[in-house]
Amino acid sequence: MSGAAVRNLRLLTHYTAWANARLFEALAALPAGVASQRRATGQGSMLGTLSHAWVVDQIWQAHLEGRPHGYTTRNTASEPALPDLQAGQAALDAWYVAYAAGLDAANHDEVVDFRFVDGGEGAMRRGDILLHVVNHKTYHRGYVADMLYQAGRRPPVMDLPVFLRDVPQIQDFDTRE
Repeated sequence: MSGAAVRNLRLLTHYTAWANARLFEALAALPAGVASQRRATGQGSMLGTLSHAWVVDQIWQAHLEGRPHGYTTRNTASEPALPDLQAGQAALDAWYVAYAAGLDAANHDEVVDFRFVDGGEGAMRRGDILLHVVNHKTYHRGYVADMLYQAGRRPPVMDLPVFLRDVPQIQDFDTRE
């Protein structure tokens, strides 16, 4: 495992927090009810999709911390209000940024044993869990971007090169190696 892998995880957790913030700002600017409007998508709405991603982030956080997460499904029982979900996601994003900042070569490759929500056993390296969290979030932001187009709105630009352009200081991570 190289210092570049740790640097990339730090970069990607910062990028994820930035992209999530941009998307939530765009949803907050929508007319009332648009973000929760039912659509032909796996999670039912923009809020439902982001709520699912937030729950999954909490599940993986619990795995990384070695504690039970308490979820029996990857969704909330009811759709949270946008301000509550936005605040919860921002706090969780800050946790992941801090977690990645503390990652080093030794704990990057440490295997974490866990149980999937369906009860199956799993094991992944800490670094791979972070990659999954970042990738999972990107996947679901794409769904929400599509739903914004369906609603006649243009989604915010959330591309990595734009992040690197707009937040250039993020490129200078100390890898602690």
